[in-house]
Amino acid sequence: MKNVSIGAKAFAVSALILLGLMLVAGALTRIVPAGSYERIPGETGPTLVPGSFKPVERPDYPAWRWLTAPVEVLGSPDALTAVVIIAFIAVAGGSFAGLNEARVLEAAVAVLAARYRARRFRLLAAVSLFGMLLGSLMGVFEESVLLVPLACALAATFGWDVLTGLGMSVLAVGFGFSAAVSNPFSIGTAQRLAGIPVFSGAPFRILVLGACYGLYVLFLVRHARRVEARSGKGGPDSGAAPGPALPPESYRGARAFGLSMAALLAVVLAVTLVPGLSDYSLPVMALAFLAAGLVSGLAAGLSFPRWLKAFGGGAAGVLPAGILILMALSVKRIVTAGEVLDTILHAAAEAARGMSGYGAAATMYGLTLALNFFIGSASAKAFLLMPLLAPLADLTGLSRQVAVQAFAFGDGFSNMLYPTNAVLLIALSIAGISWTKYARWVLPLQAAAFVLTMGLLMLSVAIGYR
Repeated sequence: MKNVSIGAKAFAVSALILLGLMLVAGALTRIVPAGSYERIPGETGPTLVPGSFKPVERPDYPAWRWLTAPVEVLGSPDALTAVVIIAFIAVAGGSFAGLNEARVLEAAVAVLAARYRARRFRLLAAVSLFGMLLGSLMGVFEESVLLVPLACALAATFGWDVLTGLGMSVLAVGFGFSAAVSNPFSIGTAQRLAGIPVFSGAPFRILVLGACYGLYVLFLVRHARRVEARSGKGGPDSGAAPGPALPPESYRGARAFGLSMAALLAVVLAVTLVPGLSDYSLPVMALAFLAAGLVSGLAAGLSFPRWLKAFGGGAAGVLPAGILILMALSVKRIVTAGEVLDTILHAAAEAARGMSGYGAAATMYGLTLALNFFIGSASAKAFLLMPLLAPLADLTGLSRQVAVQAFAFGDGFSNMLYPTNAVLLIALSIAGISWTKYARWVLPLQAAAFVLTMGLLMLSVAIGYR
């Protein structure tokens, strides 16, 4: 099993795409008039003031700074986010390299494959459901990248490809994040800002989750079957040929790894769900995963110097992804520095005022979907959008619950498509696959999800969802 690292080709393709997006963002600062809303400071973030938009003088933002924006990110409010994400990438890559050196992941995958090979599609459906529930119920998202190497290794053992592994891990969590039932970062924050009871309206959202899961698992199982058909390795005996026998120490390390991951999950859930601690979930998870990797490696008989050497090599192998993270964050930096983001928000809100309820709901969905390209954080987007969407719902005769649902749909699914999303870039780097290849695979699912969720949103308008 190879260490996680970003390939040169995947890095080059992703970097070129992000460079193009930076130039497009820069062009917007020259085309779109500058404007700004007033904002009220708050404990959890500044809240936009509806009706306060006013045009402002276009800032002096020269074109050469579009290219230096990735460096400027390190001096912006997003600097801490960037540093934490890059550090997390290094810790994850190094920890998995240590696990590979001790052959712990091989042992863990071998145990799962032996137990579930004849029921592999049931396992695929169950793992996908688990991932979607993590995102839907608890708002887990960034943490899902830890599942990518194990899921990709398990997929390879069953004769599937790396795309199936991504589907069982980060993609499932991302789809669950948007088909949210009690996600505290999207539904919870949006409902608080909309002035409606937090986590109210759950029955309809459970229907949404069930429909999205059905679509998702159908897509993934169909893809896995096609991979088997192309390779001619279908059936219970499918998968990679067995390698050399694993030493008993590797299985001991695998048991330690399983216990450590269970403890890690408990830590992540505690940090995520405790008010005031959610902002620290990524660094806490990185430290916990570092400890889990070290304990598992030592339990598998690896000496500390050997583990440390493997860790250093693994961390270095994924660090180029840090450049992609800075480039992705720079797209938001450019449109913010050019002061055009609020102008786009204002224009969309004004256009929706004269629409029917159905048109207004669709516009809310589309506006959130567009803004998600620049701002990946669900909470940050909620503070920016909900003060506009909630009164807009009142003006067009919609319930604020519909506005929250439109926000949730626009916020999440595209996280697993847009190349400006840091979590997606990390997952693709770990899997060693380019964004273009991944996008060709996932676009049909994204299109189907858009049609399904738009239909569900129209249903919520028709039934007067509250």
